[in-house]
Amino acid sequence: MPALVARVLALILVPAVALATASVAAAANGGFTPQHAHSPNAHHINSTYYLIFGFTAAVFVIVETTLVVFVWKYRSRGRSREVEGSQVHGNTRLELIWTVAPAIILCIIGLFVFWQLPKISDVPAASAGNRLDITVEGHQFYWQFDYPNGARSIGDLHVPTGTVVYLTITSPDVAHSWWIPQLGGKTDAIPGRTNHTWFTADRVGTYTGQCAEFCGLYHEAMHATVIATSDADYQTWLAGAAHSELGRTEFQGVCATCHGMQGQGDYGPALATNPIVTQAAGLEAIVRNGRNKMPPVGKSWTKEQMDALLAYLKKNVYTGAAASGG
Repeated sequence: MPALVARVLALILVPAVALATASVAAAANGGFTPQHAHSPNAHHINSTYYLIFGFTAAVFVIVETTLVVFVWKYRSRGRSREVEGSQVHGNTRLELIWTVAPAIILCIIGLFVFWQLPKISDVPAASAGNRLDITVEGHQFYWQFDYPNGARSIGDLHVPTGTVVYLTITSPDVAHSWWIPQLGGKTDAIPGRTNHTWFTADRVGTYTGQCAEFCGLYHEAMHATVIATSDADYQTWLAGAAHSELGRTEFQGVCATCHGMQGQGDYGPALATNPIVTQAAGLEAIVRNGRNKMPPVGKSWTKEQMDALLAYLKKNVYTGAAASGG
């Protein structure tokens, strides 16, 4: 009898604890619920999630509650194991209910999903001057962004709020996946294929994400940030900081991943004491072609990018060649 009571209590407590934990995690956005949406397409994704979550949570509660009630109601009550329990015969009405109800639920979910899909995938009509086309390239292991005026940034995508941002997503090396949870769903960057997505940031802020496709050893370091500002601040950045900060973003977003933020060496060798980082030809050859375990991270970089990286390394990273010992 005590063993039976313990089992019943376990059946009651385990679902209760699970639900309590889920509610706390959901309240803190601990991974059980999507992040707050700040783009129309992300809102539609979240709406679909919550509809499905509502049905599944209700089914879970009903099934588990019924299970506990049946275990308690039809427990042995001290009967011998040899005694045959009362026989339960079919119930046509009940069987029809639990057959038809799931079918209705699936129809509701299906209709809702197909109603939301066009709002997620179709780019909304934008008035003249209110659409920004940006090319996103996934590289091992960073994101590169090309703007209409020829500017380029690494890691941080700058956009104005209230503007339809249309992304053309590609990859020159391996498969990656672009994902900023608060601004929309995942879109793959696949070699030899071009994909598209869009978002419209509804407020000023910084939105973070990460490559969502395992792309190699440093996949976990392949972060992405969308910085949404007013249109005036965006235009100011585009005309000035986009160029003056290029060398820093290249080093911090690409080189430092393997060589350390101060060029002190980590997975890759130390750069701070390597004179090759001050030699234009040698630096360009390594960045464009790679060497040993290093992939050709800058194979498609422009001359401006190479010059910016060289200038940054000379000024902020290189500390002088180490003295040879003997």
